[in-house]
Amino acid sequence: MYRAYKYRIYPTSEQEALLAKFFGCARWFWNYALNLCQETYKNTGKGLSRGYIQGLLPALKKEYEWLKEPYSQCLQVVALNLSTAYKNFFDKRAMLPKFKSKHGRQSISYPQNVKFEGNSLNLPKIGLVHCRLHRSFEGGIKTVTVSRNSDGKYFASVLIDDGKSHPKSLQIDKAVGVDVGLTHLAITSDGSKFDRPRYFAKRQKNLKRKQQKLSCKKKGSQNRKKARLAVAKVHSKIARCREDFLHKLSRKIVNENQVIAVENLNVKGMVKNPNLASSISDAGWGMFCTMLKYKAESEGKTYIEIDRWFPSSKTCHVCLNRVDHLALDIRAWTCKHCGTHHDRDVNAAINIRNEALRMLALGTSASACGGDVSRSGKTSVLLDAPPR
Repeated sequence: MYRAYKYRIYPTSEQEALLAKFFGCARWFWNYALNLCQETYKNTGKGLSRGYIQGLLPALKKEYEWLKEPYSQCLQVVALNLSTAYKNFFDKRAMLPKFKSKHGRQSISYPQNVKFEGNSLNLPKIGLVHCRLHRSFEGGIKTVTVSRNSDGKYFASVLIDDGKSHPKSLQIDKAVGVDVGLTHLAITSDGSKFDRPRYFAKRQKNLKRKQQKLSCKKKGSQNRKKARLAVAKVHSKIARCREDFLHKLSRKIVNENQVIAVENLNVKGMVKNPNLASSISDAGWGMFCTMLKYKAESEGKTYIEIDRWFPSSKTCHVCLNRVDHLALDIRAWTCKHCGTHHDRDVNAAINIRNEALRMLALGTSASACGGDVSRSGKTSVLLDAPPR
């Protein structure tokens, strides 16, 4: 089973200069190959294979001598990444590949000949780079990706194969439904509510002040580069705080339950609302669900997503009576059929959990209420199935 570990590295000034050259070579070859693929498709209607793109390197190295400076396998990986990007696009898992810029995050991958020697990482043509090994790993190294963030920090992402098989599914002892929101980031079916930290809102004034200073700097000057770095550090601080909080919360939920059920939300569509886009992006719903998924699967636990059209908030989890309309500003309501008073978010989380257990018990991925998103209008045969 593959696992990834990310470590902070501290290259010297000479090593930073070499990495900058290698980043530039990999970025240039990516843009060259992407432009060639686009022109070939316009003229012939066909694409280029990974082998053809890799075969261009010998002639390009004769024409451009500086392409010989980076490790040869790093440029080979560029062709592999480009072909993978196109495959993900055609499989509708990602957007169309774009050209890379020298601004922002830079990266280069080493598929082999990388070793850890004590507290240092030995990279071809770079040498020993000091690395902060905050945790150890077992297994063979498959790929090492060295990256530089916009705030100037360097990291090494190590992909390893531990030789273990995928864990078997555990017996279901406890299941939880998780409903995400803006007032509270996560509400579980057992009544727990976790507040949204609002990291962006806390640092918004500081970010605004540094962005105003950046806008006053002359383009191309050293002061503008320093101001850009200051803005990037604020963004990096916000992202790291959010990631740390989501890691801890997702780990807590996965450790305490065997089945984790969430709602399949259309986050990309929801951020188009100008009034809620900033709050939704700051909450990090997509990242939170991704963390829940891979952490649950790595331990043999079950992660299941409920259809986004399932009326979890408008359905009474006691008698299954559904109200016709429930405005967003109504946070609590009373069922007219059985008289049960519901907290809107807790009731939604309980319905999400019950729907997930129903789907697992019947061995299907079809939702009990509302059709599949891609097949609107077709209701499920499980509409009348009683909850477990």
